[in-house]
Amino acid sequence: MDINKLINDFKKYDSATVQNAMILVRGYVDANEDYTSPDLKSYNFYETIVGLAVTGKVTPLNEPQNKIDFDDLYRNVINSEFPSIIVLQDIEKENGRAACIGDVMAHMAKTLGAVGMVADGSVRDIPGIKKANMPVWGTGRVPGHGPFNLIDTQIDVEVANLIIHPGDILIADEDGITRIPIDIAEETLEKCAVVREKETNMMKETEIKKRFGVD
Repeated sequence: MDINKLINDFKKYDSATVQNAMILVRGYVDANEDYTSPDLKSYNFYETIVGLAVTGKVTPLNEPQNKIDFDDLYRNVINSEFPSIIVLQDIEKENGRAACIGDVMAHMAKTLGAVGMVADGSVRDIPGIKKANMPVWGTGRVPGHGPFNLIDTQIDVEVANLIIHPGDILIADEDGITRIPIDIAEETLEKCAVVREKETNMMKETEIKKRFGVD
């Protein structure tokens, strides 16, 4: 399986098309294993991004009892053979009360090879994030944070109700994020072309009029 080729080929599609394609592959599944809820919002979208999830759990508001070196998160990006999407879960009791993505992080992540950043939590510094040319998704915006620490990395996280595993292929756009399990990625890509052709035909004016018997 050529992961880099898969990532590049998925960029031709969007999160909705991919989700429809996976229905053809495996049927309907729990939405929380499939795509994000409407809580997730795009704060610097300019094109569809696809990459492998590098995950972390963070506490951006209060000093935790246990923490690890925050650079461990970035080392996972550096060590990845593929484009990475950093995915953070704010595990504070007051989720979203403090920012867990900002412009400094965006610049660092971009420089080290990440193609996007996602948070189940708040973001800030949107102008600086735009200067970094880093696509970012989050569940809110605030201007500040407290002691900011990494609790764990490369573990399962939950973002806008979606369970994301390290190494999952993610496709992100203005609708949100669809998770593509590696084991069905190749078949899903094949079905994307089927979905695209079918829906393109369904949207043609001639086909709509034909279906409903109107001139």
